[in-house]
Amino acid sequence: MRFPLQYVFRPRRMAATVMLALFTRVPASTQTLPSLLDRAQSRVQKLVELFSDVKCTERVTQEKLTKNGKAELRDESTYDYLAIFTDAGGELTLNESRLAVQQPKPAKKNLSLLVSNGFATLFLIFHPYYTSSFEFSDGGSDLLAGRAVEKIHFQHMPGTRSPLALAVRGREYALDVGGDAWIDPSTGDIVRIVSSVEQGIVDIGMRSLTSEVDYSPAPFADTNPPFYLPSQATVEVESPRQHWRNIHRFTDYKRFSVSTEEKVAENK
Repeated sequence: MRFPLQYVFRPRRMAATVMLALFTRVPASTQTLPSLLDRAQSRVQKLVELFSDVKCTERVTQEKLTKNGKAELRDESTYDYLAIFTDAGGELTLNESRLAVQQPKPAKKNLSLLVSNGFATLFLIFHPYYTSSFEFSDGGSDLLAGRAVEKIHFQHMPGTRSPLALAVRGREYALDVGGDAWIDPSTGDIVRIVSSVEQGIVDIGMRSLTSEVDYSPAPFADTNPPFYLPSQATVEVESPRQHWRNIHRFTDYKRFSVSTEEKVAENK
């Protein structure tokens, strides 16, 4: 599976806060890494089923930044977003649909914007289809927005299947993504993922790729405990001469259902 970048991608405060963190007692971990990974994998498998039954509104802010970090080009767009997962023959595939509600304005000549898709589903790193492609290590206990979580570090192993790819001039390059995930130890829900790609991208004209994805409880009464769905994904890409930042916001989650019927014609 590939998450398509055009480049097209076609898959954190003040000194007082730091001092407070130094005196905040973080609960000790009560789970081993294997048990936490098992819990996360099980939760992600169920999340994939739920994610294929919901749609939402995606609002995208695209920015091209100057050397001092100011936006020299900025655009907004809105989409009806849904993602359908299929598992045929043991191969997981993803089809994304993004129906434009508000189209971005045409980019000025020589000021192209970054196109980034698929980052909402970065939780697939913890799906059984991809876990064998990653090395995981215990990041210890942590506090995130006042809640006790466990942090797991992950690193993609070169030459194995990757949930993230970069598309450049019609060709796709699998990316060796690494980073950290914050997981609720009681449910296995992923509440935040911070990732980056630091190796194997210079030859294709990209200096760095970073992403931060936050997840929030699903607004559905029949999911208890609630699943965590993507709420915001921030993607930054730098080439030797250019710097882009895209912010994807996901809101208004709603359930939908699709029914199909197949009939085999009788031979006359």
